[in-house]
Formats: sequence, structure tokens, C-alpha cells
Amino acid sequence: MVRAVFPGTFDPVTYGHLNVVERAARLFDRVIVGVYTDPPKVLTFTADERVEMFRQSLVHLPEVEVRLFSGLMVEFAHEVQAAVVVRGLRIGADFEYERELALMNREIAPDIEVACLLTSLEYQFVSSTRVKEIAELHGDVSRFVPPVVNEKLRQKFGYRRPT
Repeated sequence: MVRAVFPGTFDPVTYGHLNVVERAARLFDRVIVGVYTDPPKVLTFTADERVEMFRQSLVHLPEVEVRLFSGLMVEFAHEVQAAVVVRGLRIGADFEYERELALMNREIAPDIEVACLLTSLEYQFVSSTRVKEIAELHGDVSRFVPPVVNEKLRQKFGYRRPT
């Protein structure tokens, strides 16, 4: 049985993240989404909110579990007995960042493989940062995020539902 982890801050989860998880679930026996608790950036949602939004967005995938983690992602992979870390790639800049991260993680934990999945074309431009910026300016983000996330963003930033 091959387990994989898909780590990230997911602030908030987008359809691009779900695209990667759904495809990873077809490749691996078990996928564990690791929601990072303490990233070095300002977050919009608490760790518990991010976990709950991801869980509600994945009810159609019972083989995927969502958990909080802190520390190194390869240590988290060891903790949950995963052999693979799944990473999503959107644009060219993602590749360089992920390549460097994968090489560093290989030095730390040579037994953990990294599998990079290209996000489907329709989600290549979607990022949590851009989604939050649009929501903060009262724009409609419903085509970029699951309904539960859209509602949480609407509550957080006070924008109206589209008519």
C-alpha cells in the first residue's frame, strides 16, 4: 500500500488544490492532506478553519484524510508512514521552487520521493493569494473555490453573493 502526503497551507483551498488531490487519489492507495499550522506568512484562516474547509470539500473522496501538521513535511510523511510527498505545479516559477525543495528534502529524507503533478490547465492561474485578494475587494471567487470556501470568504470579507 502506497501512502502519499499533500502538504500546504491551503489558505484557502482552491479548485486547483482539489484537482491535484483528486488525481493523487487515483495514483496512491491513501492520500493524507497535511495542512501546515505555522507558515511564515500572514494567514486569513485559522488552522482548524483550513482543515474543516478542506474536509468539507473532499467528502467525495473517502480515501483522502486531512490532518494538521507542523515542522518539516518529510517528518510529517514519516509520521504518517507515507512514501511520497505530492506537490502541485501551476506555472514555470513553481517548478524551480519545487525542484529546490525536492532536492533539499532528498538530502534530509532520501527514503521519501516527491511526485509533482501539473495542475489541470483550467486551474493553472488560480492561487490562494489571488483568490483572497479578489474576495477582499468584494469580487466573485465562486469559480475558483468550493462552495464552503466561497461562503467562508464571503463571511470574512463581507461581499455579496453574485446575482
